[in-house]
Amino acid sequence: MLKDLLALPRTVWLIGLISLLNDSASEMIYPLVPLYLASVLMAGPRALGVIEGIAEATASLLKLLSGVIVDRTRRAKPWVVAGYALAGFARPLIAFASAWPMVLALRFADRVGKGLRASPRDALLAASVAPNARGLAFGLHRAMDNAGAVVGPLTAALLLGLGWTLKEVILFALLPAVLCLVMALMLKEPQHDGPLPVPPPFSWRLAGLSPAFKRYLLVLALFTLGNSSNMFLLLRARELGLPEAQVPLAWAVVATIAMLFSTPLSAWSDRVGRLRLLTAGWAAYGLFYLGLGLMTPDTPALLYGLFAFYGLFMAATEGVEKALVADLAPADLRGTAFGWFNLTAGLLLLPASLIFGELYQQAGALTAFAFSATCALMAAGLLPLWALRPVRRG
Repeated sequence: MLKDLLALPRTVWLIGLISLLNDSASEMIYPLVPLYLASVLMAGPRALGVIEGIAEATASLLKLLSGVIVDRTRRAKPWVVAGYALAGFARPLIAFASAWPMVLALRFADRVGKGLRASPRDALLAASVAPNARGLAFGLHRAMDNAGAVVGPLTAALLLGLGWTLKEVILFALLPAVLCLVMALMLKEPQHDGPLPVPPPFSWRLAGLSPAFKRYLLVLALFTLGNSSNMFLLLRARELGLPEAQVPLAWAVVATIAMLFSTPLSAWSDRVGRLRLLTAGWAAYGLFYLGLGLMTPDTPALLYGLFAFYGLFMAATEGVEKALVADLAPADLRGTAFGWFNLTAGLLLLPASLIFGELYQQAGALTAFAFSATCALMAAGLLPLWALRPVRRG
């Protein structure tokens, strides 16, 4: 596999490095937001659900728009650069928030930046490699993205351990954001062998996209309805007795496992097919949520083990989900297909986070986590039995 990795184009590696830097900045702040809301702004799970749901849902609409525009202009770089710039400079301003609506506004700006860049970046990545290397390319991207998710929380934990305040740690995230923007400016558009077909006019009925892709989106919507913000996992970890300084470390465990296994697992899907790996990953997600809901306080060893298991879920699904989109979409509608994928995965996060936050606050953690587990296990069953039954290999 090392030979195949070294043979990947420069664009794939550069996108991976950009994601590493961006996530090191983002994940330095991400585990601290629920702590900042609870300890500084005195906001509860309901406010967290509103913040994450609205921010992610709005960003998802932009992911579709940017994907459609890329298919028509054949230019991805301007959207990638603008997206990383907006997000990178909005995140550190959370340090100056005096109430949770201001955190909402800044998280909104952060996710708008992600909405501008996500579909163009994915389309650029897919266009840079051959179809039989898509799993490897997207797996490498996710591995480097998760490497940033290791660096960020570890840096946050170190700085908190040295006596830095939450505000000072959040402001420090500006440094990797600046480096990320510089590297994004170095990207180059891919060269095509010939002119691509003119894409059909945009249609809310997904005109030009295959029935299998449409069924895949429906099952993805069901899974996403139970896939609320990961911040609830960190809130649950703190509730189960994990010390505040160790909350970033718990998320670092997730990111480390995902970083180590994303590339080999996603590359494995190039050989055995996306369907098997994705089904197993979604089922693992359901079991993880059920286990976290049933846990009792003061069992840190088991808690770290469950978070490591969650990292395996991420490794087995994140790159494979996107490689499957590229497999099912025609070349002239690849940006639009990624836009629909990102819209579905993000838009459902609004009701997912609102439902989860309300269940968490009104009925308790077990009810909320059991709801998510049920959605995931149902989706894992429908994926091979209905959505992708005709699709035998990636």
